[in-house]
Amino acid sequence: MVALLSACSRITVFPLEGLTVAYTTQSSDSRGLGDVAVVGLIDPATASGDHLWWLAASMYTNPPSSQTQARWILTQCTRARTVRAPSYRDLPDAKWTGDLTREFRLDALFANHAILRTGRLTIE
Repeated sequence: MVALLSACSRITVFPLEGLTVAYTTQSSDSRGLGDVAVVGLIDPATASGDHLWWLAASMYTNPPSSQTQARWILTQCTRARTVRAPSYRDLPDAKWTGDLTREFRLDALFANHAILRTGRLTIE
């Protein structure tokens, strides 16, 4: 899955193990439930969305399943949105473009998300 998306939505930006991560949501239908998580790297410029998955895998002693990795990524995003540490930024109406290279369907809702899309995000 490769998708180039542009939107205007709330974005939470936060540091994570040397990466700068941006998290937002979209909806898969007209109900506007925000069931699709969009998580992209902003910095460093050389990092791809795969770096999120590698980081998630590195947090476990034994190789985790993709479901576990996706849940770890989503946990970091929802934690950042909830905690609002001084180094985190909450941008309520940010224009962004995402070059999303991976779409992962969770086997059940997790943090109100059924789908996780990862890649790179550019905030205008």
